[in-house]
Amino acid sequence: MDETIHPAAIPVSAGRGWAYATAGALGAGLVLGIFTNLFQGWLPGSWNQIANSGAVWSVVAFAAGSLLAGRIALPMVAVAGLCAEVGLVVGYYGYAEFGRDGMGHLGYLLVWLAMAFLAGPLFGIAGSWWRHGLTTGRRVIGLAALAGVFGMEGIHYAWTLHYAAQAWACLVVVVLVPLLMARGHRERALTLAAAVLLSLLAYTAIVLPLGDISFSV
Repeated sequence: MDETIHPAAIPVSAGRGWAYATAGALGAGLVLGIFTNLFQGWLPGSWNQIANSGAVWSVVAFAAGSLLAGRIALPMVAVAGLCAEVGLVVGYYGYAEFGRDGMGHLGYLLVWLAMAFLAGPLFGIAGSWWRHGLTTGRRVIGLAALAGVFGMEGIHYAWTLHYAAQAWACLVVVVLVPLLMARGHRERALTLAAAVLLSLLAYTAIVLPLGDISFSV
């Protein structure tokens, strides 16, 4: 059975609901983007990396997708996830530009926006699949994506930045996500295994190439 809602089955009033959902996701992203900028200044030492990490930001799109699961069509959930991530980027860099000493090189903003267009829809759908997935495969993939992005950052903290405490914190999240959020022992085991694979894949395909990008201010 396909969980995707057919457009013909959506009432006319759903258009207004979609507008509210995307506006709400964008607004929440803007506010949280400002707060991540603030927390980066408030958190001590190298812990400030946690505030605006890609993993933490991905949680926002995942949460948006899970909250909207079954309420609007899956493509609309993807758009809401995109709005949440774009809001985060705009809020973070907007506050850096007008509330601090400037956002730095425009290239970094463009890189994070590009990542938002990739991660937003993916994690929006992942959140929807986790909460409303009608098959084990979709629920496992959706939840493994969330755990895997923390695994990706854990590898980055351990092997690139040599931040042991932050790496262990990410590892704890990787384990706790399937343990607390999966349905039953089988799905927990499948989610954890998939999360490990996705962690390695994401680190290789995303973190390593991003490490070669630099801009002069």
